[in-house]
This record gives sequence, C-alpha cells and structure tokens, in this order.
Amino acid sequence: MTSTPDAAARRSFAPEIILVAGCLIGLVTFGPRASAGLFQIPLSAQHGWGREVFSFAIAIQNLVWGIGQPFAGALADRFGTVRVLCIGALLYGAGQILMAYSATPGALTLSAGMLIGFGLAGCSFNIVLGAFGKLLPESMRGIAFGAGTAAGSFGQFLFPPVGSALIDAFGWNQTAVLFGAVLLLVLPLSIPLATRGLGGATKAEPPQSIRQALSEAFRHPSYVLLVIGFFTCGFQLAFITAHMPAYLRDIGLPAWVGGWTLAVIGLANAAGSLTAGWLSSRMPKRWILAAIYAGRSIAVLVFLLMPPSPTSALLFGVFIGLLWLSTVPPTSSLVAVMFGTRYLSMLYGFAFFSHQLGGFLGVYLGGVLYEKTGSYEIVWWLSIALGVASAAINLPIKEKAVERPAVQAA
Repeated sequence: MTSTPDAAARRSFAPEIILVAGCLIGLVTFGPRASAGLFQIPLSAQHGWGREVFSFAIAIQNLVWGIGQPFAGALADRFGTVRVLCIGALLYGAGQILMAYSATPGALTLSAGMLIGFGLAGCSFNIVLGAFGKLLPESMRGIAFGAGTAAGSFGQFLFPPVGSALIDAFGWNQTAVLFGAVLLLVLPLSIPLATRGLGGATKAEPPQSIRQALSEAFRHPSYVLLVIGFFTCGFQLAFITAHMPAYLRDIGLPAWVGGWTLAVIGLANAAGSLTAGWLSSRMPKRWILAAIYAGRSIAVLVFLLMPPSPTSALLFGVFIGLLWLSTVPPTSSLVAVMFGTRYLSMLYGFAFFSHQLGGFLGVYLGGVLYEKTGSYEIVWWLSIALGVASAAINLPIKEKAVERPAVQAA
C-alpha cells in the first residue's frame, strides 16, 4: 500500500499541487449537485408538476451515479484519471444546462437524472480519492481523503446560498446554465491528477485481474459489511439534499433558510471530514463509522422534536454537517487497508453504488410518500432506523489486509 519510488519518480507534480487540484475539483463538482433541492419548487411550479417528477429525476441521478461509479473507477484505474474526469465534467455540464430547457418529465429525467448522474460518476470526488491513493505517499492519504471530501463540502457551503440568490435575481433556468458552465473548470484542474502508468501492482500487491479483485472483495465479509452500511449514508444525504428546502418551506420557514441550511451543512462537513480523515489514521475506522451513523440518528431525532424555527434548522445543519460526508475518509481508507490501492477507485466505486442505491430510495420515497401523505415524516423516521442499523453493521469489520498467496497469477 505504500507509494513506490518508481511511482514517485513518474509523478509529474508535487504532492501539494496534486492535493490542491483534487480539492478544487471536489469543490466545483459537488457544489451544483448539493444545490439540487433549490430547483425543486420553482421548476415544479413553472411546469405544473408534482414533486414526484423532480424527485424521480434526482433519484435516477443518484442511481445512475452509483451504477456508473464502479465502471468509471475501473476506467480510471486502467487508463488514467484525466480522461475520465474530463468526460465526466462534459456530461455533467451538459446535463446541468439541458435541465434548464427540459419541458417534459422525460427530458428532465434524461438531463438532471441520467446525464448528470453519469457525469458525477466520472468527475466527482470518488475518482479524485482514487488518484490521491495512487499519487500521494501513504503518510498523506488519511488527511488527503479528508481534505478532498471537505473540499466537496465547502462547495456545498458556497453554492446553495449563491444559487438561491441567483435564482431570485435571474431565475432558475439561467442559474442552471451558469452552474453547467462552471463545471468546465474541471478540465484544466484534472491535469495534475494524471495517473496513467501508475496503475500496476506494487511489490506488496501481487498482480491481479479485475475479475480476481472483485471476487476477492465480495468474498471478504468485512468489505460486504462496509458496502451494506454505506447504503444508509446515501439514503440520508440524498433525502436531505433534495427535500430539505421544500420541507422547511412546508413547516412555515422562509426560502432563505433552506439555502443556508444546506450551506451550513457543507461548512460544518468540511470540519467533520477533515477530522474523520485525521482520526482514520489514529483509531479504528469501524468505530468512527459506527459513531457517525449513530450520531446522525440522534441529530435527526432531536431536530424533529424541536419547534420549527430558523435557529433549529441551522443548528441541525451544523450537527448533521459534522457527520455528513465524514463517512468517506474511513470508508475509502478501509478499502485501501483491505485490498491496497491498485483497484481502489473500482472497489470504492462498488461501495459507492450501495451508497447511491440508498440515495435513490431516499430521494424517490421522499417525493412519493409526500404526494401520498402530504408529509415527509415517514422518511425522517426511516432515516433514524437505518442510522442505528448501520452503526451496528460496521462494528464487526476487521481492519487488516486480506490474506493473499505469495504469488497470484493475473
């Protein structure tokens, strides 16, 4: 799992430049996606749709992102990171722009759902973390995984209030187009993350084919537990991202509270992700994950029991934000501990598929149950139950490298 001298010699940029470029990509790509909930009410009102239409499109986005992530990770592991990041950014930007001109539910599902979903699979922080694992020395990985995740969170802090102001000033259509144009910044930023030629096994990692790597991973009980537990993370995050602004409007709070609650979540998560990355190299990662999932359930429970107010919404944003994407550094670190870094992007991608399957259900159930019951209450309580279950699921994970024969033919 250590960075070889050969890999270091072929690295084209200093580790600090690689880290900054990757963090900026995380910021730029996560910001528009975290602002999706801002478009729900104005888009639905303009076209006369129920909330289930927007919810279905964003649910498809989460599902497609999850389906595409293992393939994007495998392509990045095989052909290098730059190509995958650039193609992903172009798809993401196209989907964001076409969303502004989607006049039918099918067009919205294609643009905001499928194009953005596949784009995110190719240019989100998951691919960046895989590049960090290959390009950076092992001593930097924990904090780099945390920093990359925190940068995405800062995008969540930056984009929603700006997006809310832009929607008020220019309309949701123009704001969607502007967000799409911003994604072109990924193209030059991807250059320092070039990993082509670094995908081979190190001396500590015997040669493996993709099929062997997948077989090894899915026969490893701890990896399976990690994948199952990650489902809850996606369910909770996607539901809150897509439906929190609308929920806060429903309980009588002004529109600005939704944008700033998402922003506060992002800012708090920058601190939470950095802390989780730092702790991941200093204490058992399974304990960190169990504490995060249990803490989320407590935060949601307290929020539901508090009287609705801007203060309670923003306080919830702080506490849930500290636990928001802080699951990513220990999860990605555990994959690297178990299997090394050669197929890190792909194997983390399969864990992320479980995350996005949860995201699909969280977003879609939120919209469907709202239309049937006029409330999000059932999904909030389901989120609490899933958090408790995932806390228990992560505790039996064994944090050690998988046992391999000394020589394994590819």
